[in-house]
Amino acid sequence: MFPAFPRAETRPKVLVIAGSTGTGKSRLAVELAKQFDGEVVSGDSMQVYRGMDIGTAKITPDEMQGIPHHLLDVRDPGQSYDVRQFQQLARASIRDILNRGHLPILCGGTGLYLKAALYDYEFEEQPEDPVLKAQLESMTNEELHTRLKREDPESAGKIHPNNRKRVIRALMIASSGKTKSGREKEQAHAPLFDVFWLGLEKQDNDARLLGRIRDMAAAGLEQEVRGLFADPASWSSTAFQGIGYKEWRPYFEGLCSRDEVLESIYIHTRQYARRQRTWFTHQMPMRWYDPLDTETIKQDIRSWLHDE
Repeated sequence: MFPAFPRAETRPKVLVIAGSTGTGKSRLAVELAKQFDGEVVSGDSMQVYRGMDIGTAKITPDEMQGIPHHLLDVRDPGQSYDVRQFQQLARASIRDILNRGHLPILCGGTGLYLKAALYDYEFEEQPEDPVLKAQLESMTNEELHTRLKREDPESAGKIHPNNRKRVIRALMIASSGKTKSGREKEQAHAPLFDVFWLGLEKQDNDARLLGRIRDMAAAGLEQEVRGLFADPASWSSTAFQGIGYKEWRPYFEGLCSRDEVLESIYIHTRQYARRQRTWFTHQMPMRWYDPLDTETIKQDIRSWLHDE
C-alpha cells in the first residue's frame, strides 16, 4: 500500500485512470464506478467522434453496464476538436457529476487533455498570421522541428518531430515574441481538484498487441474507415490523424497491402504507448498498479476517499 494521502479538504475529489493504450482502463473504470458510485468521463481525444468505434477501442453500451459515460460521440469526424474544447466540456461534466453527489472518474490516455481539465491551465489565443502559417505548412517535418529548436529549444525537446500540428502551433506562438514553454511556465498550474492519479502498467507483449489489432481488423476496421473517410478531402481532418485511421491512406491509394497497414498500426500504437508511459511518469504524480490487482486498487481508493 502507498503512504497516507495528503489532505486536500477544500477541493472535490476526482479519480483519474490513465496509462498506455490497451491496459484495460475502460473495464476498470466501470468496475470502480460500480464500487464507488461514480460516473465516467472519457479523456480520449479520438473517442469523441461518432462512428469511430473500432479503431479507438471505444467502450460499447453493453460494456458500460449501465454506468453513465460522458464525452463519447460528441463530435462528427469532420468537426474540429482540441484540448481547449475538451477542457470546457470535461470541467462541465465533472462539476455536473459532483453536484449530483457522485464520483467523477476521468478515464483516458491523452495526457495533456487530462492535465488541462484538472489543473488551473488557461489557454491564450494563438496568434493568427495566415502568411506565416502558409509558410510553415509548406515546410517538411524535419525543417519545422529544426526551426523550433532554434526559436524554442525547450518545446522542441518535448514535441516529437512528426507531431506536425503541435510543432506549427509552437512556432506560431514563438512568432508573437513569446515561446510555448515560456507561456506555460508563467502559469502556476495549481490543481483544481483532489486527484487520485491511478496508472495502469502495460501488460500486453508485442504478440498480444498485434493480436489486438488483428481483432480490430476482423471486427470491420477497414469498413469503418472507408465509411467515415470515403472522400479524400476528409483525410486532412483531425479525426483521420488518429492511430488506426491515418495508416489506411496509402492502402486506399493502392500503395501498400492490407497487412502492411496493420503492421503500421501496430508500430504506431507501440510507439504511442511508450510515449504515454513516459509522459505520465514525468508529468503527473502517478500511482502505478497491475491492472489485475483490483483489490489493492480499491483499498487505496477507499483510503483516499476517507483522507486516511
